[in-house]
Amino acid sequence: MWRSLVTVSKTGVRLSPIVNNTRCMSSGLLLNEPKYAFLKELGIEEDNNGVYDGTWKGSGEVVTSLCPANGRPIARVRTGTVQDYEACIKASQEAWQVWADVPAPHRGEIVRQIGEELRNYLLPLGKLVSLEMGKIVPEGVGEVQEYVDICDYAVGLSRMYAGKVIPSERPGHALIENWNPLGVIGIITAFNFPVAVYGWNSAIAMACGNTMIWKGAPTTPLTSVAITKCVAQVLEKNSLPGAISSLCQGGTDIGEKIAADPRVKLVSFTGSTAVGKKVAMTVQDRFGKHLLELGGNNALIVNKDADIDMVVRSAVFACVGTAGQRCTTLRRLILHDDIYDEVLERLKKSYASIMTRLGDPLDDGTLYGPLHSQQSVKNYQATIKDAVAEGGKIEYGGNVIQGNYVEPTIVTGLAHDAAVVHRETFAPIVYILRCSSLDEGIAINNEVEQGLSSSIFTKDLGNVFQWLGPKGSDCGIVNVNIPTSGAEIGGAFGGEKATGGGRESGSDAWKQYMRRSTCTINYTKELPLAQGIKFE
Repeated sequence: MWRSLVTVSKTGVRLSPIVNNTRCMSSGLLLNEPKYAFLKELGIEEDNNGVYDGTWKGSGEVVTSLCPANGRPIARVRTGTVQDYEACIKASQEAWQVWADVPAPHRGEIVRQIGEELRNYLLPLGKLVSLEMGKIVPEGVGEVQEYVDICDYAVGLSRMYAGKVIPSERPGHALIENWNPLGVIGIITAFNFPVAVYGWNSAIAMACGNTMIWKGAPTTPLTSVAITKCVAQVLEKNSLPGAISSLCQGGTDIGEKIAADPRVKLVSFTGSTAVGKKVAMTVQDRFGKHLLELGGNNALIVNKDADIDMVVRSAVFACVGTAGQRCTTLRRLILHDDIYDEVLERLKKSYASIMTRLGDPLDDGTLYGPLHSQQSVKNYQATIKDAVAEGGKIEYGGNVIQGNYVEPTIVTGLAHDAAVVHRETFAPIVYILRCSSLDEGIAINNEVEQGLSSSIFTKDLGNVFQWLGPKGSDCGIVNVNIPTSGAEIGGAFGGEKATGGGRESGSDAWKQYMRRSTCTINYTKELPLAQGIKFE
């Protein structure tokens, strides 16, 4: 599609102005065009209900999902109202009465079936993510695969998590650590990973015995509907309540209800730091639990002994992938003085190569797609302006191409503590910074308020363990010789500082979705606490 609509510029390509987003907006739905036939495989129709609690419904505003690549409408979704939310919550509570009684390994079997259902629709779901979010198809498919993988993880977990028998200091007594599900879990997800983030939460939460109510991002409602249809099909096939996994698409009012509702025992929120603070304060005010995955101003340190070929490939992947809209996108590249010039020049050449692969995310061969929305474009432009005003030099990019397409941008010349460098912008902008030693690089890595992902490239084993140690990276994800976006499924998503807190994956993530009880059992006929006391 886009291949015939590009012209070469000094930084790569530009989309032809013959594509008019305003005109496209007035044309028919993409759903009805042959290229997008996969939507009907997923049960997507022209008009879709965005609320599910065992039955599909929706009595709120009708929203039209738009394709970021061309601005055209895909299909419509009727969202939920506060009244619809109330129905979902009540149904989820009732479903929990059933689900909590299902033995954990049997719950794991249901999660396994959900993983298989997702496998059956892996490609069409991946294409839907690409169409509605804007990432390229391999990334869309990979995101759905992450949900599949975490289902596999949760299946094993359903036979492994257990409490402990703790030695008691009292004769004839035993202490037992016992874990039980919390109840109803609220999951609020963001547009950039409209499948994976829900999967990380829901698979583990289900295996632990919780029911869920999900509010997906307002701009990716079709993805939320399609995923819920897959899950609902498995639940209904097993004669289980659909409200085990409820969906309530909607606006801010639905999110605020989830955060403030004492019936929701844990709120998992992924999004901006500003909104995350409000969610945390609201949940804490009612003494609820929250799991937050917020800002990530991620850095990669390149030591002078690093493999430069690996560095350049990794940096391009981490900076440009998903058009810079990952929580783990590389935003600060910290280069040792000795290799600064070489890495910068090679990075610029790689960016130019990437720009020859710009296009429609659904097309084969496309490596670089659009930003998700016009608001994202405005944020990109504002940040470029601020970077230049603070003394930054645009080494590559810096321009809007057309519509939601922007040039990936490399900025040099800024101080490591410049205000714009310390501010996360969800766009493909990377700041190249200098350091003269590993200690200085670590200090620069740690000085920002966010604490999500970080990486170092080095061949020195001493550097590796310094980086991993108490005076190394303060992020939740600490990588070595892989990019900031290269975490494995068993890794710990979530960090500290302004990134929020908690773990969406990892060895002990399941504990967040359960409550611990410490039980003292007296298996004698004696009552040691009452010795010497007579009762009349």
